[in-house]
Amino acid sequence: MWVDLAYGAGGLAVDLPDERTTVITPVARPAAADEAAELRRALREPVAGPPLRERVRPGQTVAISACDGTRPQPRHLMIPAILAELDGIVSLDDVVILVATGTHRGNTEAELRAMFGDQVVDAVRIVNHDARDASSLRWMGRHGKDVPVWLNREWTDADVRITTGFVEPHFFAGFSGGPKLVAPGLAALETVLTLHDAARIGDPRATWGVIEGNPVHDDVRAIAAATGVTFALDVVLNREQKIVQAFGGDLLPMHAAATAAARAAAMRPVRELFDVVVTTNAGFPLDQNLYQSVKGMSAAAQVVRPGGTIVCAAECRDGFPDHGSYRDVLTSAASPDALFEEISRRTETVPDQWQVQIQARVQRHARVIMHTSHLSDADLAAAHLEQTGDISATVRALPGRVCVLPEGPMTIPYLAGE
Repeated sequence: MWVDLAYGAGGLAVDLPDERTTVITPVARPAAADEAAELRRALREPVAGPPLRERVRPGQTVAISACDGTRPQPRHLMIPAILAELDGIVSLDDVVILVATGTHRGNTEAELRAMFGDQVVDAVRIVNHDARDASSLRWMGRHGKDVPVWLNREWTDADVRITTGFVEPHFFAGFSGGPKLVAPGLAALETVLTLHDAARIGDPRATWGVIEGNPVHDDVRAIAAATGVTFALDVVLNREQKIVQAFGGDLLPMHAAATAAARAAAMRPVRELFDVVVTTNAGFPLDQNLYQSVKGMSAAAQVVRPGGTIVCAAECRDGFPDHGSYRDVLTSAASPDALFEEISRRTETVPDQWQVQIQARVQRHARVIMHTSHLSDADLAAAHLEQTGDISATVRALPGRVCVLPEGPMTIPYLAGE
């Protein structure tokens, strides 16, 4: 059985044993016939509240939050659609686009042009959020479960605040998009560390597809509600990263509608656990580093038996990556067990600890073998991971039933009845 895995920009074909392999993908969804028209509809016929144009007055300043380069958001379509709706009401000189990096690195000019298009980059000021730059942040008080909240000043000081994102299942926040484009997207490092502390990430409700009662998402939602969003625009994408449906309007009801659509397509029940699960991180840009690829491992962990094997194909063209503390934290202990226990004992959260905590939990549950193009065997061994150059041969040598998630965390399998 040949299966095409989402890997890098070009994909990867693997030959797996027909008689014992099950392939699980999201529900196939065609793209909207006219993506630009679908975005206009969402802006003019919102899920809740008035259309965007009715929320903005002449002379107001506008801040638009958008995903960074690690996310396949169709920014090149969504931002022009918003600017077109604002045309004749506000000047482009009064508009700023904020790249909601969270704690990630800022995007280069070349990346911004690829993300937004030359016309937007040349016409509108774009700023990479910097969670570590105190001078760019404003104190907003404590919200949710005692979260200290600093947000980007350009966001808090704007008259009109618009979030844009895309919605997919998220491995500890439940679903992406919506309020995450405020915090952690535009938040200070301390705010992000609190939202991602060991207690919140370790809660069993901090997982795929769970929003209500999820301690991470409850606080994220509380921060956005308390600090104010004028209008929110999210999309749901298919495998080709095309817009299937767009949702606009008041933040929380808009996001609820978008998550319902994403859940129906992505969450897939299975009858029993598998011995081997082959997964990906959904290809570029999502699989550009090992840090992001923890999501693919986590998706596989939902349906692999204890002591089974996860084979994760992720290109990792950006390495671990080199920026941030993920690599240092990941390689700081002798084993996943020791790493997990060390994180559990910490009284203070350090940057990137949350990704390591989830990865260690997966590795305690199952053996993890990677297939990458830019990390060496030694690199992966330091992270307590193995590597294979031939997924087909590796899987054929492993006994038992095999599950394949060609699109990785775009599909979230779960054991029926749970």
